[in-house]
Amino acid sequence: MTKEFLTLDDFSLSGKTVLVRVDINAPLMKDTLEIMDASRMKAVLPTIQELSRKGAKTVLLAHQGRAGDWDFIPLDRHAKALSGLLGMEVKFVPDVCGEKAKDAIRKLKSGEILLLDNVRGLKYETDEKTPKEHAETELVKNLSPLADLFVNDAFGAAHRSQCSLVGFTQTLPSAAGRLMEKELTTLDRIFRHPEHPAVFIFGGAKYSDAVKVVSRLFKSGTADKVIAVGVFGQALYRAKGVDLGKGNNEFLKKEEAPGVAESARNLWNEYGSKIILPVDFGVKGKDGKRQEINASQLPTELPILDIGTESIKRFGDELAGAKTIFVSGPAGAFEDKEFLKGTKDLFTLVASSSNAFKVIGGGHTTAAMEELGLIGKISYASTGGGSLEAYLLGKPLPVVEALKESALIREKSKKGK
Repeated sequence: MTKEFLTLDDFSLSGKTVLVRVDINAPLMKDTLEIMDASRMKAVLPTIQELSRKGAKTVLLAHQGRAGDWDFIPLDRHAKALSGLLGMEVKFVPDVCGEKAKDAIRKLKSGEILLLDNVRGLKYETDEKTPKEHAETELVKNLSPLADLFVNDAFGAAHRSQCSLVGFTQTLPSAAGRLMEKELTTLDRIFRHPEHPAVFIFGGAKYSDAVKVVSRLFKSGTADKVIAVGVFGQALYRAKGVDLGKGNNEFLKKEEAPGVAESARNLWNEYGSKIILPVDFGVKGKDGKRQEINASQLPTELPILDIGTESIKRFGDELAGAKTIFVSGPAGAFEDKEFLKGTKDLFTLVASSSNAFKVIGGGHTTAAMEELGLIGKISYASTGGGSLEAYLLGKPLPVVEALKESALIREKSKKGK
C-alpha cells in the first residue's frame, strides 16, 4: 500500500545533496537581536543530525521574521546557534540562490551542513501560489539542479503554500523530515484514531476557533468529553444563558468573530452534556488580589481571570480514566502569578495522568508547561501554531498535500518503468 508521503527511510542519503526546509524562526531581543528561544531549532535537530550522520550534504532553507519588520534579519546568528546545539559547524552564506549560494553548495562535503540566508529576502517567497507556479521561480530553478532530494521539516509553516515550502516538490524527490513525520503521526493518533476515553481541553484568551473545533470533534466521535476553560469556558456559560457581568460580557464580545456567539449557543444546545465547565472562578478583587467565587454568584463586576479550586476537583474526576488527553490553551491569565493557580493545578493533573497519551499544542500552553516544569511528563508537544490551528479546523495543509502529490508522482514513475 502506497504511503501518503515519503520519509527519510525511503531514500539513500550518503553523498547526496539534500535541500531541507526548516522552521527556525525565533523570538529575538529587540535591542541586541539575540535569539531568546531556540526551541524550534532543537525540534529540527534529529533530521539534521541524521542527514549528517548518514553522509548527506545538507543545505538548510529557513526564514526569520517578515520583510519590513524589526526581526527580519540575516540568518548568520541562527547558523551559530545551530552549530552550538549540534556540536559541529553549520556553514553560512549570505545568499539564497545566487552564485555565492550555488558555489557554497557545490563545495559541500559529505556530512557537512550549510544554512542559506533568509528566504524571505526573495520578494516572491511569501506569495501564496501553487507548487507548479512556485517551481518556475529563480529559487527553485537555480537550486534544484544542485540537489538530489528535498526534505520538508517545517511543520510550523505547513499551512502556507509558499515558494521554499512547496516549489521543490515539483522538481525533486521529496520527503517529510523527522519532525514533520512525528507531528503528522501524532496528530493522526490524537484526532483520527484516539484511544478512548478521549478528553480534550481548550482554554486561552481567544475562543472563536475552539467552537468550530469542538463541534468537529464531537461530530466525528473523536472526543468523549471536552473541558472548557479560559475565555472558552466563559463563552459557553454565556451560551447557556448565564450573565457573567458587564465587564466580562464586553471582553467576550471583543474576542469573538461575527456569528461565533450563535455558534457557541448551538454547540452548547447540541453537545452541552459532554462539555465540562468550571464550577468556580478566580476573579481579580478591587485590591488586585485573587478571590474565588462560585458560578452561582454570577454575574460579577470583577474580571474573571482563572478557574477555581472546586473546578480542579471536578476536572480531576474526568481526567482520571482518560486514555487520550489533548490540551490547547491555559486555564486563565497564567502570566499573572495571582492567577497561575488554575493553569498550574490543571496542567499538573494532565501531567500526572500516567495511563494517558498526552499531547499539548499552542505557544502559551507549551510555555506554561515549561514554566511549571511539567513538559517532561507530556507525551508530545506540537510545534505547530497556524498549522496546528488549520489541522484542528480540518483545513488541508498545503505542504503536506505537496508531499503527498510528490509521493504519488514517484510511485507512478516506478510503475511506469
